Amino acid sequence: MLGMQGTLIEVEASIGAGLPRTVLVGLPDTALYEARDRCRAAVAGAGLAWPSQLLTINLTPASLPKAGSHYDLAIVAAVLAASDVVPRSIAASSVLVGELGLDGRVREVRGVLPALLAARDAGFERAIVPAGQVTEAGLATGISIWGVSCLADLIEVLHGRPVLDPPAAAARAASPPDVYQPDLVDVRGQPEACWALEVAAAGGHHIFLHGAPGVGKSMLAQRLPTLLPDLTAEESLEVSAVHSLAGYSLNSGLMRRPPYSNPHHNASMAAMVGGGMRVARPGAISLAHRGVLFLDEAPEFSPRVLDALRTPLETGQITIARSAGQACYPARFQLVMAANPCQCGMLGVPGANCRCTPMSVRRYNERLSGPILDRIDIHHRLLPSLLVSSRISAGEPSAIVAARVAQARERQARRLAGSPWRLNGDVPGAQLRKLPEPQDMSLLDNAVRAGRLSARGIDKVLRIAWTLADLDGHDRVSKGNLAAALGLRQDSWRCAA
Repeated sequence: MLGMQGTLIEVEASIGAGLPRTVLVGLPDTALYEARDRCRAAVAGAGLAWPSQLLTINLTPASLPKAGSHYDLAIVAAVLAASDVVPRSIAASSVLVGELGLDGRVREVRGVLPALLAARDAGFERAIVPAGQVTEAGLATGISIWGVSCLADLIEVLHGRPVLDPPAAAARAASPPDVYQPDLVDVRGQPEACWALEVAAAGGHHIFLHGAPGVGKSMLAQRLPTLLPDLTAEESLEVSAVHSLAGYSLNSGLMRRPPYSNPHHNASMAAMVGGGMRVARPGAISLAHRGVLFLDEAPEFSPRVLDALRTPLETGQITIARSAGQACYPARFQLVMAANPCQCGMLGVPGANCRCTPMSVRRYNERLSGPILDRIDIHHRLLPSLLVSSRISAGEPSAIVAARVAQARERQARRLAGSPWRLNGDVPGAQLRKLPEPQDMSLLDNAVRAGRLSARGIDKVLRIAWTLADLDGHDRVSKGNLAAALGLRQDSWRCAA
């Protein structure tokens, strides 16, 4: 796997004259090169003989660097076929994915689902996978799955005698765990913030929440996924494939709900955008694909890590360049950032005393660059509630708000039918200008003249205004929608600080 694209590797074994040794060629990495010893021990543990002559194992195409331990099953199958222990027909027409232990057990590996999707697209109709991943492999419809738990099972399967029943209906939905689920009704005393969150969910807009500690920024971010609709079948398969590459188990079925990624603020560049020494793995932004990426205490993140989000915020994908090639991962996420007004968090809080110096506040604010803040659609400042908790009214349940969000998204889908976009937050500026323009643009003109709105900011305001119109059930953007959208856009963190 190079990113989300898979290449079929053909494993060949040749037994010839020469000193008894095993040669593995085809640009293997260290883990793959050690497969010689793992496979030899596994074959010996099964009571079979490893070839006592010169054994050459080739992985083709030889020019493509290969990494990982998932080639073990294919290597053993090729060696057994070359030794005439098993017939060659089934081994040659099957895709084999799995790691072998020294005792012959077949262990699970990463990326089974995307690997089998690539094998299916290449025309293969049968795959042999670890028994513990039969359910995950069955999510790739259109290809027969044979599971093996040990080397003895592999020999039976290569003789055409499956040892495990085929997986049940493949893409069944994952049953939700019987645990507490966050709900927007838990949020008290922040009706404006709940409304801003609803707008963000309806249009797929990025949102920046800033305010004093304890006002509910993290609480709101954790409840944004509850407002989003279920993933479509195509989105579910795409999101599940990314998580399979990252090593997550899919034995409970495809992921049907939007994912939620919450990396710590000490996350490195590779952990955030993806990467690795030789094999690029998906990062936190790809794990949030079609879902929510929450950056709590955003100014504490490395500025280089935050600036690396610029491209995926615009394009919806991340490309990682390595000497072996370029790995491209999807990264169309909804960004939620949270920050305090200063390091102590008390700046601008009524009745509180901020201990930070003006220079300290300035340095803290400058950790979030202007280009990153300009790419975030909604800026909302949360103020502390002045009432005790027993007198604060609760918000609406997530189910009620999610119903309004679903209706607004249906209106967007109808309006954008025939285009590759389905949400207002994804519509590029060129397409946005093809939609009916609000009759009164004076509000935007004044904001541009005052230097409070950039050219990108104009498009952001128009996208938010269309979302507000969709929530109101209107086919045109009114002046009130435009004014509300401008207010959501211009609630600047630095101005508040």
